[in-house]
Formats: sequence, C-alpha cells, structure tokens
Amino acid sequence: MAQDPTPVVFIHGLWLHATSWGPWLDRFRAAGYAPIAPGWPNEPDTVAEARAHPEAVADIGIDDAADHFAAIIATLPEPPIIVGHSFGGLLAEKLMGRDLGVAGVAIDPAQIKGVLPLPLAQLRAGLPALGNPANLHRAVSLTKQEFRFGFGNAVSEQESDELFDTWTVPSPARPLFQAAAANFVLHSQAAVDTDNSERGPLLLISGLEDHTVPDVVTRSTLKQYRDSTAVTELRQFEGRGHSLTIDSGWKEVADAVLDWLADKGF
Repeated sequence: MAQDPTPVVFIHGLWLHATSWGPWLDRFRAAGYAPIAPGWPNEPDTVAEARAHPEAVADIGIDDAADHFAAIIATLPEPPIIVGHSFGGLLAEKLMGRDLGVAGVAIDPAQIKGVLPLPLAQLRAGLPALGNPANLHRAVSLTKQEFRFGFGNAVSEQESDELFDTWTVPSPARPLFQAAAANFVLHSQAAVDTDNSERGPLLLISGLEDHTVPDVVTRSTLKQYRDSTAVTELRQFEGRGHSLTIDSGWKEVADAVLDWLADKGF
C-alpha cells in the first residue's frame, strides 16, 4: 500500500501574507509532500482583505499564534514537517520544542529568549513597530522604503518594490515587543525548549545579508541548542536577505530544504 504523503505546515512571518508560500506549496507538492500554508489567527484570506482590515490581527501575540498552529497540526493525519520564516521560524522552533513536528526548518528565525546579539541593522528594521510603544496593541504596516531595508536589501530596488506591492500586509507588533523584551521576562512567550533532545531534526537557515534577522543572530540561536542531542544544523546563504523565501532566488532555498529533508529520511 502506498504511503500517504507527509504533511508540511508552512508558517509565514510578520508583514507577509500566507499566500506568499504559494510557489513553495507547488514545489513541495511536486516532491511528494502534502503542504499547507495557514494564516495567523484571524488573518484574512487575501492580501487585499488583510490590507483593508488591519484590526483583524491587531494584538496577536506569540503564544496566540503558536496555539493556533498547534490546533491546526492536531487535525492532520500525522505530525508534519514544520517550515517557518522570520517569526514563523520562531514558531517552528517553538512547536518543534513541543514535539509537534517530525522535522523543522526555521528560515531567518526571529530571535528567541537567550539570544543576546542585537545588531544596529536589526534595531533599524524593527523600528516601524518598536518605535512607538502604543503599537503594542496595533497592527503595523511597512512603507516601501522600510520593506526595502528590512526585506529587499539584497535584491534590486525594482524587485523589492514588486515584492512589497504583491505580498506585504499589516501585522501585529506585539510579537516584536515580546521578542525584544524576552531576556528580561521570566516566562517570555519567545522562549523555546532548546534542551529537548527527543524532538526531530531542526535546520536553521540564514541569509548573510539579512538586516531583519542578521546572521549573527541565527548563529547565536544555534548555540542555544548546545545542550540538546537532537540534530540541529545551520545553512547559510551568501548574498541573501530577509526576502529569500519570496524573491527570485526562492527555488535555491526551497531545494536546499528538500535536499536536507531527503537526507534526514523525510
């Protein structure tokens, strides 16, 4: 009897819509997986709707999102592979720490509790949300220039602008505040069970030109797993920024993930 395809759950980060995973879904489906890309809690179904109703996602926090995706995973026929980008990467790590996935991939993952480096580029990339304390309870949008710095700095200005026009949506600022304060909060929602040695393998991916999650942050994240005997690996991509999942070079990253999964027996 043919084995059912392994489910894959794709989780996007802030300022992108779930439909931005579309090409990845096609690629993984063609490779024999059963992929889905659900939105965050209350996320409208389309980019246009999300832009028209920013209040729908205002005040959503990390645990709200983690519990939302955990509930979706519970409906699947078997534990999935979990792939996340940016804050979706943090959520992938968090869900893997809870043993909810057979394998995980965290692409340019937002910093978890315990990660100390805070480069100036990362501070600048976070200012659209963190610059106003009142944004804690709001959904915040990026300008085209802010997207260019935080996401599209490693592609042409024309491509960055096209990506902005196609995929950007307002996103809750609360997760950024939670991550920024994580090392000063005892029970931070940005905490991940990095000591779990029973979880499946985890791949961290870093774009070396990323401003939003600089490579030094991802390397520091890798060090947080030093007390776990579970497989945790890092793959770095030269010349790539935070847009690496949606820009013209996305296939290189997707195929690297597929190769890694095949190597791990998935």
